[in-house]
Amino acid sequence: MEEGKMAKIEGLRIQNFRALKDVTLGKLWNTQETAPLTPMTAVIGKNGVGKSTLFDAFGFLADCLKIGVEDACDICERGGFENIRSQGENGPIEFEVYYKEDWNARPITYELSIDIDISGRPYVQMERLRQRRKGQRHGWPFSFLLLNDGKGIVWKGEIEGHQIDEEKEPIDLKRFIESIFQQDHDKEESRETEMVELEDVRKLGIATLGSLKQHPRISAFRKFIESWYLSYFTPDAARSLPLAGPQKHLNVHGDNLGNVVQFMEREHPKRFQAILDRIAEKIPGIDQIKTEKTPDGRLLLQFNDRGFQDPFYAQQMSDGTLKVFAYLLLLEDPSPPPFLCIEEPENGLYHKLLESLAYEFREHATGRKGGSQVFITTHQPYFVDAFEPEEVWILKKGDDGFATIRRASENTIVKNMVEQGLPLGGLWYSDYLDER
Repeated sequence: MEEGKMAKIEGLRIQNFRALKDVTLGKLWNTQETAPLTPMTAVIGKNGVGKSTLFDAFGFLADCLKIGVEDACDICERGGFENIRSQGENGPIEFEVYYKEDWNARPITYELSIDIDISGRPYVQMERLRQRRKGQRHGWPFSFLLLNDGKGIVWKGEIEGHQIDEEKEPIDLKRFIESIFQQDHDKEESRETEMVELEDVRKLGIATLGSLKQHPRISAFRKFIESWYLSYFTPDAARSLPLAGPQKHLNVHGDNLGNVVQFMEREHPKRFQAILDRIAEKIPGIDQIKTEKTPDGRLLLQFNDRGFQDPFYAQQMSDGTLKVFAYLLLLEDPSPPPFLCIEEPENGLYHKLLESLAYEFREHATGRKGGSQVFITTHQPYFVDAFEPEEVWILKKGDDGFATIRRASENTIVKNMVEQGLPLGGLWYSDYLDER
């Protein structure tokens, strides 16, 4: 991926998803004066305000694409649609993602509504993709995918679509489709237009249409979400004994840590050595990490300490050592995910490691070759010290029990104090970021 070619979420809106009744982060197509999300973003807040829910919102959207909306509602202890939908609400769960495929691409908006049918089963109520035309600065973007209840219309290629001014023209999809195909004056658009009826209303349209070559914009968005990495890393999983065999990418739980080490040792020895050098700087004593194959084909991850002749194995290493090693290995992935989401990376880590780990994430989240957009939830001030006010969002619970969110840079006093050299995490610890 060339410099500037990294896909990036510029904004996100979530409605009726647990405590997130209606929250917006960053820029949307109709809020162009708002600053977009930064390459590195941290969400902070007290316990119980919805940080884990925000993390799971990304996981839920990715699961909807992979396995369908009904199964996505049930897995990961979500408990079904009615348990996910905001308490007391009757409307659909809704997502709006505003993203760019690369830095100079025209942004694309993806909108998704999920509701329950008369039998109480979740289904895809509405799906839409839209994008402004080249040179278009104002007005409604052009829709190139529009599905209601699994039926609708899609435009092929890179530029086609239809502009709908919804303030004047509420969508009557059936009449809209008829008008499109009756436009004798616009034969070119008609050739690029297809009617669509999905076989399963519990599957996303982008999952099906995104596999077709004639829909490159849909395909790009599908691949973007499929490439997200949400870390559910646990040290106990990393201590497991997987079967030997190199694997290119760390999985979400980290139980193939040894397999990735095997791959890096074989395919990228210089990159792997750079990881070891970084770990040696941060964790005194460790000077070699390698793999050892057991007689029954299992894989042991072996750590050599300068002070001991015999090696230690992953099963004997501390949670913090394994976690730092896994994160650095993840950041050294030869083909990194475009979006990296981590919940509370500070758990189990020595506090002086946190700021340097945050800088490692920042170095990775550059938008250059080999980088990812990094999204983190945390409740550790030492970690937040490495962030700028525009990179930090404060989540809190309102009087109605639902979450609200705002950028730290919106507080002029906090912004001025950081400019004077005061660390942001320290200001948070001193209650300058939370309402008193």
